[in-house]
Amino acid sequence: MTAPLRHVELSVAGNEASDLLPVLSPALLEAHGARRGLWTVLDEGPVEACVALLVQDHEGRWAAHHQGFDAGAEAGRTEDGEALAHRDGWVYVVGSHFGSKGGPLRPKRAFFARFREADAARGVVKLHVVRNQLRLHRAINDALLAADISPLPPGERVQRQFIRETQIRGAAKAKSWTSRVITGDLPVNVEAAAFTPAGTLLLGLRFPVTQDGEPIIVEISDVEGMFDADPRTWPAVVRAYALTGVTPPGTLTGFRALTASGDGFEAVVGSIDALGKGSVLLDDHPTGGDITCTHVRFALGSSSRVPGEVVDDLAPFRNVEGIALLDGERIYVTDEDHRIALWHD
Repeated sequence: MTAPLRHVELSVAGNEASDLLPVLSPALLEAHGARRGLWTVLDEGPVEACVALLVQDHEGRWAAHHQGFDAGAEAGRTEDGEALAHRDGWVYVVGSHFGSKGGPLRPKRAFFARFREADAARGVVKLHVVRNQLRLHRAINDALLAADISPLPPGERVQRQFIRETQIRGAAKAKSWTSRVITGDLPVNVEAAAFTPAGTLLLGLRFPVTQDGEPIIVEISDVEGMFDADPRTWPAVVRAYALTGVTPPGTLTGFRALTASGDGFEAVVGSIDALGKGSVLLDDHPTGGDITCTHVRFALGSSSRVPGEVVDDLAPFRNVEGIALLDGERIYVTDEDHRIALWHD
């Protein structure tokens, strides 16, 4: 790491953070007497209970607040929110679309949600939640099959625990999504998100990775349409990309965080899963675990192979979960048990 980072410990209902997103609404900052703020999503529990606001007052003190939401009929039907992104006054929350570390896939994690940021200045906010019943899983897997990048084939245990077990459970319960999980699929773990200037959404995947161990980005279109259109028509994957030049030789790295920056993007990449927690991914792909995090930047071009530039080696951190660029300062959040740990320069 090029310079030591300052550290702030916060707590919101004993839960850990999974992303950071700068607050853009002046009204919301004013309501909290804050000069700046960050959204974070907590990764345990339903999404309506797991979005928090981190604010810094004019004296420099940080505080954390749970944001109240009304998810209507979708209350209690989601889990494992992982990524946040801004678009036209909306804050979007994206589920991991993954499963537990031992599988199988969990459809409760396959969701998108959004709320009007300015409405949070007035208290409880309407949260529109759309569960996609593994449609994104299907769309990404189909896109990867057609892409001119080569994903790492699923290991035997990954295929059995994440794909076959999901098929068995879906068939046993006659779930409508069962046909969207096909033998040979890769489990998809969405870890990061950011909108492009054109309005498409980039999703940074922690898994799968390419055959060379490189992180994969997928670009999806018409995110707004998910909330008001026929759900059979979405989501659509525009393109899949491989982020090159940021993976140490002989290892696998996935996305940990992503944010838009100027005419490009900055991200954190690192391990495909945590060590010592019974990960089936690491059982099959052990070179994806013992990796420290790296801050990188990139810009999309015409090629599906996107060169990345290393901004900073974040060693010894292995658990960075979010990145924000705020007032010229870089801020990270790490995945810590029962607390929110902010690190800033």
